Amino acid sequence: MSKFDNDKVIPRYMAVSIILTLIGFAIIGKAFYTMTAKKQYWTEVADRLKRDSVSVKPNRGNILSCDGQLMATSIPEYKIFIDFQAAAFEDDSLWDEKVDSVCEGLSHIFPYTAHEFKVLLEKGKKKVNSNGTVGARHWPIYPRRIDYNTYVEVKSLPFFNMPKYKSGFHEEVFNARRRPFTTLAQRTIGGLYGAKDSAYFGLELAYDSILRGTPGITGRRKVLNKYMNIPVTLPIDGGDIVTTIDVNMQDLAERALLDELKLVNGEMGVAILMEVATGDVKAIVNMQRYHDSEGNPYYAETVNSAISYRCEPGSVFKVASFLVALDDELPIGGHKIDTSYVIHTGGGVMPMYGREMKDHNWRRGGYGDINMARTLEVSSNIGVSHVIDKIYHDQAERYVKGLHRIGIAEDLKLQNILPGYRPPLIRMPKRKKNGHYDDNWYATTLPWMSIGYETQIAPINTVTFYNAIANNGKMMRPRFVKKVVKNGEVIREFPPEVIKERIAKPKAVKTMQTILEHVVSQGLGRKAGSRLFKVAGKTGTAQVSQGKAGYKSGTVQYWLSFAGYFPADNPRYSCIVCLKKSGLPASGGGMSGVVFHHIAEGVMARNLKMSVEDARDEHSVFIPEVKDGNSKDANYVLNKLGIRKRMANDVKTKQDITPNVVGMGAKDAVYLLESHGLRVKLVGRGKVKKQSYPAGKAITENSVCILTLE
Repeated sequence: MSKFDNDKVIPRYMAVSIILTLIGFAIIGKAFYTMTAKKQYWTEVADRLKRDSVSVKPNRGNILSCDGQLMATSIPEYKIFIDFQAAAFEDDSLWDEKVDSVCEGLSHIFPYTAHEFKVLLEKGKKKVNSNGTVGARHWPIYPRRIDYNTYVEVKSLPFFNMPKYKSGFHEEVFNARRRPFTTLAQRTIGGLYGAKDSAYFGLELAYDSILRGTPGITGRRKVLNKYMNIPVTLPIDGGDIVTTIDVNMQDLAERALLDELKLVNGEMGVAILMEVATGDVKAIVNMQRYHDSEGNPYYAETVNSAISYRCEPGSVFKVASFLVALDDELPIGGHKIDTSYVIHTGGGVMPMYGREMKDHNWRRGGYGDINMARTLEVSSNIGVSHVIDKIYHDQAERYVKGLHRIGIAEDLKLQNILPGYRPPLIRMPKRKKNGHYDDNWYATTLPWMSIGYETQIAPINTVTFYNAIANNGKMMRPRFVKKVVKNGEVIREFPPEVIKERIAKPKAVKTMQTILEHVVSQGLGRKAGSRLFKVAGKTGTAQVSQGKAGYKSGTVQYWLSFAGYFPADNPRYSCIVCLKKSGLPASGGGMSGVVFHHIAEGVMARNLKMSVEDARDEHSVFIPEVKDGNSKDANYVLNKLGIRKRMANDVKTKQDITPNVVGMGAKDAVYLLESHGLRVKLVGRGKVKKQSYPAGKAITENSVCILTLE
């Protein structure tokens, strides 16, 4: 390149450099201008252009009964608001024109007057915000949540029916939990804190992670006054859990228990119905007495006492004591322990280590000499405590280990299934170096423990034990949830779980089954029985300890129980009913046993499958008798039923002889008489009671027959 050419290129580069430098200074100047003079303008623009991420709640899963009926479900509820800085309020003329009609419409929907609504809305419109602007951005129109139908009704009002960003009308959506069967199994199903939508008891809490689902994320971008939602992660709805609860059985048990509580003025009641083969809890009722502001009593489910109320069970525990003895087969007084062993109960009062052990009939002279089987039938305290003390007085540890072996002391591990469960408290004696038991184990502890005192057991443990006896010794863990379902597919199952394959030797279990059947057929449990099927079980009546005040402080409280199963010859269901009441009369068999009876008969009635032939009685007519007359309709019906026709007046009368129409319906009687040439008049309604033109009389022209109907 020549020197001349180089001289041309250099000025060009200089020109480009100068131009780029000037452009750079212009950019810097513009940026400085934007940052200073235009700062307010661009700040306002930034306020109108926002991006944020919003959590999207999933739909909470349903809780279903064993046959698929909804026991808890989520429905949307709304809180409604108005933004007084929306576009429609830039010129107040539209609002001033519509406010009266809006308030009038709101007064027809909600329990406030139009004037009250106008005062409320005007207050929000005039509110001064912290940044100096006038008009609330999120002013509540109504203080409570409303359902979808009410929300639609409000949204259709004048002004509110305009687009959201113009009218300012907006809402917050909540998932409200509803139970279609209201209080049925309320404490077991569980509930949610309304404001937080979080579970706090029952199956709702235990299976919250399954029911809740997984929240999603949506990116929201606000451009000017409009939002654009951009899904980032879709929410995953919760699964449905299928419980073992049978709605009909639950309702039956609840009504039976409530009726008895009201009758005896009970303070608390519990009923549990369990399926023998699976351990499925078909019904669980917990009732507590309260008083309203006027002092009137009412009952409600507020505490799941069936799993949490540990108390001294009373005589239903005697079955466990005798089963331990029968299973151990230890001799007593040189005699083998069995149901034929005779016990001398005397006159119903027996001194025992400085205290008196009494039978319930001690004022009537007691039971005298009775065998072991009869001891349970009549629930003799003396009989049971005598046997257990004679066998285990010097080896109390063996007796308590036996209670654990047969399952009455078993921790059912329901804490993760139903929060609030409390396992049994049964003390284990400890020996000192000198061979004596420690200071917390007295000579009277064993005999009183054997009849259901000095132990703490919740009803769910007792019914599980009786269910094992009904199940030939196999103990099943109580099951409340069968499976988790999502979109019609089973994603998880909870099969029946065996706790103990055998709680005692088959012979001991069989013997106890026979005794429990006799308790109902010929003992104190008669009122729990049924004429239609066999029932087995045991009564229980125990005084309730008042703590340090003892058992007889003030009015004595009683814990009344009946635990058993049915039908006894082929057990399908086990059940326990417990009542707590103050004062006499108090009878486990006569009160709790009655509730058991109603539950058992109601459950069995639902399962009856009878032939239509069994519906007949000796006075019924299975094939209908059809009177002679216009039999076209009757023939059609009988042909469809496949019934051969059998007419009552099968012999046709002559055309000039009056037929007998007594007993016929009006339609057939009129047809028959008019077909023979008679004119007919009707008096009354119903079937023909009397005809004025006698049957068999010759018919003359224009004769009239008056039919009296009843």
